[in-house]
Amino acid sequence: MRGVSVAEEIRAEMVANVWKVVVAQGDSVESGDTLVILESMKMEIPVMSESDGTVAALHVSEGDVVQEGDIIAVIE
Repeated sequence: MRGVSVAEEIRAEMVANVWKVVVAQGDSVESGDTLVILESMKMEIPVMSESDGTVAALHVSEGDVVQEGDIIAVIE
């Protein structure tokens, strides 16, 4: 029997602009890898994976504005 994979939703912690998208859907990531870089009040804020896995979905593009709680990516 196969193990059940648990998806991790990466969410925005603040209102910010998506300055740079570092990964693409299907990429393998490790805990601590930067997924996207947000920009808020002229500060760059890296958003990192909290677990090892694969980027199952990417919900943002460069130039998007995210609100607090918006899903940025899903890691499986």
